[in-house]
Amino acid sequence: MPSPFPGMNPYLEREGVWHDFHNSYVPAIRDALALQVVPNYVVSLEEHVYIHEPPDPEVRFVGRADLSVRGGEPLHEIRATGGTAVLEAPVYTKLPEPQDTFSEPYIEIRDRDGEVVITVIELLSPTNKRPGSDRGHYLAKRKQYLASSAHYVEIDLLRGGERMPADDLPDCDYCVLVRRSEQRPRAGVWPLRLRDRLPLIPIPLRAPDPDARLDLQELLHQVYDRAGYRYRIYAAPPRPPLHPEDARWAEVVVVEHIR
Repeated sequence: MPSPFPGMNPYLEREGVWHDFHNSYVPAIRDALALQVVPNYVVSLEEHVYIHEPPDPEVRFVGRADLSVRGGEPLHEIRATGGTAVLEAPVYTKLPEPQDTFSEPYIEIRDRDGEVVITVIELLSPTNKRPGSDRGHYLAKRKQYLASSAHYVEIDLLRGGERMPADDLPDCDYCVLVRRSEQRPRAGVWPLRLRDRLPLIPIPLRAPDPDARLDLQELLHQVYDRAGYRYRIYAAPPRPPLHPEDARWAEVVVVEHIR
């Protein structure tokens, strides 16, 4: 069963749901494009990896020389089964342990030999749109893409957070950007409201090959159905909250959908 909303489903934007949707939607994009461009191109899933270190007060000791085990026997007095004393380090230190490590997929279309990147496709996540080191990491990578000879596609299906830097971007709930390398610094933009259908967009390839086509709405319906979101995402209201008029409209849509 397809998503009941004509465009983006705002219930998918909650952070507890979004990660699963993101990790399902990007491979669906890859599969849809591969059907159109293979064997002339390679469509691959790549990953951004983020590692969060805990602040200093949360750094834990790896070990202590006076740690007691086996009913309170000091560690330096423990003997191995062969009678050999346990070797102690002269000094102990503390090491930071990663608080969290996670990855987010994106897509690269490469030439047939897989060496030259032709097009990069990114689906934004909340971590890209919140102030902090993760946004800084993404913006630095984005700057490299925009300075390169690769085409660049950026899909923002999140109402929350700060938009990516762009001049003269219309006010909108969602945004899709397609930057053709030969047209830089200009980029095509699809500004979208909550009730707008997600667009059918071009995916530029190497000239003179024609563009591939990506129907973002149809892919959302496919992922929604395969993941069974109908049974798991409507227990809580959308986050961030909708405007009151849109919230009432969304409630009616959901009630009709899950009867």
